[in-house]
Amino acid sequence: MRARLLSGLLLTVIASSCAVLPAVAQDFGISEVRGGIFAHSADEPGALFGVFNTSRIQDLNVEMLFDTPTLTEWVSWGEVRPHLGATVNFGGLESMIYAGVSWTVPVFDSPVFVEASFGGAVHNGAALVATYPARNLGCSVLFRESASIGVKVSDTASVMATVEHASNANLCADNRGLTNLGIRFGWTF
Repeated sequence: MRARLLSGLLLTVIASSCAVLPAVAQDFGISEVRGGIFAHSADEPGALFGVFNTSRIQDLNVEMLFDTPTLTEWVSWGEVRPHLGATVNFGGLESMIYAGVSWTVPVFDSPVFVEASFGGAVHNGAALVATYPARNLGCSVLFRESASIGVKVSDTASVMATVEHASNANLCADNRGLTNLGIRFGWTF
């Protein structure tokens, strides 16, 4: 029920802002805005990484990608763009804000694409003293990676399945890490 409410709220906010966003986004160099819902701690025990445990669908993800043609000049295939985003948990668990670089690569001459990203995140979870189902993440600053496979459904819209992972790479005392899995929608300007 809560997941449906959150996804409905997200779609309402995004749909109502679509008329204003393109002009504002281009002023700030934003090339794409994404939003979606994630299953929190998808690597917990359960059916297929816990994905089918609907109580885990409690994260809202929002991300902006920025247009920087000079970064894309460094690669011969695809597009490299900086990103800034947040994954907010509405179940009292860990939320994070993050930044980094995303590399989007088309799959041949089709609407399908794959994407990988790398960067850093700051979270509001526990470093060492968490009570289950919260996690001990070891540090307040983490590395964050994600991978997506998506489809462009039009010139301006896409849908993608995304997995994101944040951890401290064993640089702190505990490294439980956090893996979220979900679906996102993107709007390109």
